[in-house]
Amino acid sequence: MILQDVLLPEFIKVDMEAEDKDEAFEELVAYYCQADKSDAHDDILEAIFSREAKMSTGVRKGIAVPHGKTGAVDTLRGVLGISQKGVQYDSLDGEPVYLLFLIISPLEDSEKYLRLLKHLAELMEIPQFQIELQTQKDPQNAFKVIRKFEEMLAMNN
Repeated sequence: MILQDVLLPEFIKVDMEAEDKDEAFEELVAYYCQADKSDAHDDILEAIFSREAKMSTGVRKGIAVPHGKTGAVDTLRGVLGISQKGVQYDSLDGEPVYLLFLIISPLEDSEKYLRLLKHLAELMEIPQFQIELQTQKDPQNAFKVIRKFEEMLAMNN
């Protein structure tokens, strides 16, 4: 399971408007539901907020990985939000985030879900990944950056 399989270009929002974490969750879930023609908005949002209440998913300087599991979806999906101005996120480091990888999983897909989170953590270890992704102004180019770094990671493993 790799990121480009769950994070399709239509699920990449390059011009986030949210200023804080709650707005960001709302914006990304609404974006996903519109792109996927899903009516699971409230269930997905509840899963994301429920997971976030346990501990902040602002995991790395400038990056957050909000995630949750819900019976309202039948496949693992991701939404990437890119913010130019930064989102106040209550991150562990107190800094704003610019990249938000929102991951939504069905309840029974724990193995794929955990593999995807691990894979994303490996990508975040590559400083250039964040630098290049953060500057993208269109979903297709952001997707190309993801594909490029995933291929690089695959060659090194």
